Parts: sequence; C-alpha cells; structure tokens
Amino acid sequence: MKDQILIEIAKKAIAEELTGEKLIDREALLREYPELSGAAALFVTINEHSSLRGCIGSLIAHRSLLDDLVHNAKAAAFSDPRFPPLRKDELDDIEIEISLLSSPEELNYTDRRELERVIRPRVDGVILELGGRQATYLPSVWEQLPEFGLFFSSLCQKAGLPSNCVDMHPRIYRYQARKIKEKR
Repeated sequence: MKDQILIEIAKKAIAEELTGEKLIDREALLREYPELSGAAALFVTINEHSSLRGCIGSLIAHRSLLDDLVHNAKAAAFSDPRFPPLRKDELDDIEIEISLLSSPEELNYTDRRELERVIRPRVDGVILELGGRQATYLPSVWEQLPEFGLFFSSLCQKAGLPSNCVDMHPRIYRYQARKIKEKR
C-alpha cells in the first residue's frame, strides 16, 4: 500500500464531513488494501500555511487503521478544541500529515538524569502521566522543542501540571512514529 493512499483517505474523510457526500468506499478500500483492516494507532495533523490547524489521534491501537484514520482526520479538522472547525473554503489550503505509532513502552527510570539518557530526541514520542493527568508529544515536537528541559517542561504544562513535574517522577512511556506527509 502506498502511503499517499492514507493521505487521500484522510482528505476524503474531511471532505465528506464538509460536503455531506459519501466519498469513501470502505468495502472497496478494504478489498484493495487489506492491511487497512489491521489495528493501528495514529495521529492526523492538519497544517494550514505551515501553521498547526488541528491534531488529534489515538495512542493505543483499538480499531482498524481505516477507522482510526477516518475518525482522527475528522476530529483533527472539526473537534480539536484549540481551533474552530475547518471551513469548506480552507480545504484547498490544508496539508495533512499522518503519524503511525508504535505501541507505547513504559520506561523505568530512577531520576531525571537517567530519563535524559534513555529518551531519544527526534525519535521518541512521549506520554507523561501524573496524578490522573496525561499529555503526549509526538516525536516531531522535538523540532520545535529540541532540548530535553524545554520539551518536558512544555509537556508537563500541557498536562496541566507544574513545569517541573518530571522531578515528581511521573510515569513515562515512549513510542515511535512513522510520519507520512502529503506530497504537493
């Protein structure tokens, strides 16, 4: 299966929501690309003029690749609480990026220094959990926050925790992502 098929499905899912037309033939896709029926976890990121316009995803594989892709594409376009719902006139200006995630792996670490040694910037996505709060950053966030301290301080704040929450020894999981970008 070519990666661009996934981009096309995401775009059609968004267009379906905007137009009310049925554009995705689920059965035909599953016949042609049976791998779409396997369980997967992914994020869909929407950028407009090189700025984030929406990003929603699943951390754990709990439905088929096709279903997760369609659901998360629509959610990124219309349900990301940081942005207003995508408008029809914006459809030609957006770029889609899909991140296919590996299964998260919990890290056992004793202190911040050990955590710094085992986390791989630009490779690992990170899930942080503490006190019933959780946040994640995809591996691509390292591009904006390349230093360990900045990355984790921001991730703590995203979870609604103090910026030094790493010192409170939160549960940390790491995962990797295979990024698929829209070709223009």
